[in-house]
Amino acid sequence: MKQKKIPMRMCLGCNEMKPKKELLRVVKSPEGDLSLDFSGKKNGRGAYICRNTECFLKARKARRFEKTFSCKIEEDIYEVMTDELRKETENG
Repeated sequence: MKQKKIPMRMCLGCNEMKPKKELLRVVKSPEGDLSLDFSGKKNGRGAYICRNTECFLKARKARRFEKTFSCKIEEDIYEVMTDELRKETENG
């Protein structure tokens, strides 16, 4: 039986290649809204980070989200996403 290929993605925080299922998707919708996509199925342009706050904060500090999505991201959007990620990691 043929082995199924596992899709790999790079984390914007630590720059490590990991299986897509292990990573969290950050998505920019067609309307320009940024959000965390815990299901991985939201419509829009996606970027991936590890499911921890350290990688999110590294990517934020290096402005990797802004480079990936080619837009300026306001501090309050970062704060909302950080809070969502903290709640998810506490519950998960």
